[in-house]
Amino acid sequence: MTFIETDLPGVVIIEPRVWKDARGYFFESYNEKSFTEAGISPSFVQDNQSFSHKGTLRGLHGQSNPFAQGKLVRVIQGRVLDVAVDIRTGSPTYGKHVSVELSGENFRMLWIPPGFLHGFATLEDNTIFTYKVTGLYDKSSEIGVRWDDATLNIDWQLSREEIIISEKDEVLPHFKDFKSPFSL
Repeated sequence: MTFIETDLPGVVIIEPRVWKDARGYFFESYNEKSFTEAGISPSFVQDNQSFSHKGTLRGLHGQSNPFAQGKLVRVIQGRVLDVAVDIRTGSPTYGKHVSVELSGENFRMLWIPPGFLHGFATLEDNTIFTYKVTGLYDKSSEIGVRWDDATLNIDWQLSREEIIISEKDEVLPHFKDFKSPFSL
């Protein structure tokens, strides 16, 4: 596995080694030793999976302590633009984001530690997205920011007309009104 640091300290792109032959392919999607050697030592407690149509946008979400979640995300089928936003007050990258294309063809994964919001937009129909998390889901700990916040200025690679979003995500606060529970 190759671990690639992003512009947000702690957010890491992971490129697994993929073996392909006439039968198909094989790769390790997680190896505790490799992750630990790369400085990532999560303890995963829950796996989640979603199926989405092209244009579905999920985010920007997180959970506050004590239910904060680190996430190891990847795409099994299809393609997404995956986004992490730094919400650690006092961080030099507070309010900044990284965007990474994840697909069933490029096998890339993204590690997003606690202290970041997460969201993704599906760029193809029939996209299957999966993630391992370090904290159990707790509805009362949900936090988030609007996906279309002007301050964050995220290019989701979709037009407004293409985007399918939940009612819950449409009413999240703007970044300027968001009170982060995380700090450095």
